Amino acid sequence: MRNIVKLYFLLILIVAIMAGCKDEPIPEPDPEEEQEQEQEKEEAPVETQKVNQFIEDGMDLYYLWYKEMPDIDIRYEFDSEAYFDKLLYEEDRWSGITDDVEALLNSFEGKETSYGYSIAFGRFSNTGNIFGLVEFVYPNTPAAEAGLKRGDILVLLDNGDITDDNYMQLLNGESISLSLGILGDEGISVGESVTMTSKELNLNPIVKTEIVEHEGHKIGYLFYAQFINNYNTSLDTAFQHFLDEQVTDVVIDLRYNPGGRVTAAQHLCSSIAPASVVNGNKLLITYQYNDNLEEHYRQNDVSQLEMKFNSNVPVKMGLDKVYFLTGTGTASASEFTITGLNPYMNVTTVGETTFGKYTGSFTLKPEYIYENQSYYNDFNNWGIQPIVLRYANSLGITDFKDGFAPDIPVEDDIFAALPLGDKNEPLFKAAIEDITGSEVIAMKSAKRNVPDYHIFDRGFSKFDENKRNLLIDNIDKDKLLK
Repeated sequence: MRNIVKLYFLLILIVAIMAGCKDEPIPEPDPEEEQEQEQEKEEAPVETQKVNQFIEDGMDLYYLWYKEMPDIDIRYEFDSEAYFDKLLYEEDRWSGITDDVEALLNSFEGKETSYGYSIAFGRFSNTGNIFGLVEFVYPNTPAAEAGLKRGDILVLLDNGDITDDNYMQLLNGESISLSLGILGDEGISVGESVTMTSKELNLNPIVKTEIVEHEGHKIGYLFYAQFINNYNTSLDTAFQHFLDEQVTDVVIDLRYNPGGRVTAAQHLCSSIAPASVVNGNKLLITYQYNDNLEEHYRQNDVSQLEMKFNSNVPVKMGLDKVYFLTGTGTASASEFTITGLNPYMNVTTVGETTFGKYTGSFTLKPEYIYENQSYYNDFNNWGIQPIVLRYANSLGITDFKDGFAPDIPVEDDIFAALPLGDKNEPLFKAAIEDITGSEVIAMKSAKRNVPDYHIFDRGFSKFDENKRNLLIDNIDKDKLLK
């Protein structure tokens, strides 16, 4: 009974305390105190704040997901690149920023300070050691002069291990020494070394063309490394050669092509699509922007809402079918090409699933937003490349976040070390067999003992991420939002 009485009074006490708390007024924030706290916080330098303001203004105008951006006080953001990253929508894997916009734009035109090779970076499962695997080499480059070729294994960098901290030096270093690996019955051993110094290069993306005859078919093979409209004439030359040689089938290798300019993709599509489609200027792709930019273009420049086939291309193959070799590096303008052609011709993909890039961007410089040049003189080397649109083909296919699965799955076995365009190279071989319905009898190769590994990164340039954005390059700057 005594315990019950104690419990009764305890309950009354709790209720009284809660009632008292309920009636207790919540103190209002003191505006003067908050202002004093703000004034005590250290602000970023004025130049950094101006860069931050440029980022905010550009993203507010053009970013596809501008409504999802957090509200961040630019005065207290000391790292402009980190600030840019904070603004990105959770699904955005592609928007970029640079403090060397001219180098970025040069890269889009094929001008690179580079060694001239593309590398897949792998990690051996048993040791965790990192290695590089040469995917392809541009001709007349430091890598070509050093004798490097597809399938070469890179196991040491400057006589030390290749690590998570230094592996990008294989692409971006000014000068490096590499030790090659030798694949034998006992695994991989260290072989000869080569030294290279990077050079400023002008890289023609048409790296290789080949014509292979098999079972009555004459098959034209073209390896296309990047979509660069400065080299559309090189595409014309390659396709004219195929026409002159009366090829019956065409295989275009995009397995390592990260993308590039949309006008180059339009040129490629128009060069190979059925003549009636090209001459009729049929719809290739449609664009969807944020609501403000969409309305702006509807009022001022409707040409930016879609892209059609170009009937003025100088060489028209007029194909009704085409084969594309694909891989995880097949992105952006490469996927644009595949999905854009699909409604109009028989498109067969061979290899591995593509990257999954259904959005586009253009590079914004301060001069595109601000009219007063003196205002941005001290940060005119900055540029942002926000995602500004998603694209769809004429059937409305878009949002392929997981990429395009191949029609004919084939693993890209770089360790096989067969040259691109060789009829025994696994992806090309599979395409030839599907075209002809006849097996390609492969030559017997030496026994290989490849340790278990997985590829975790790949690339050619420090701007690869930017190139994976479909680059909208046919915009009228005078008709941009400001």
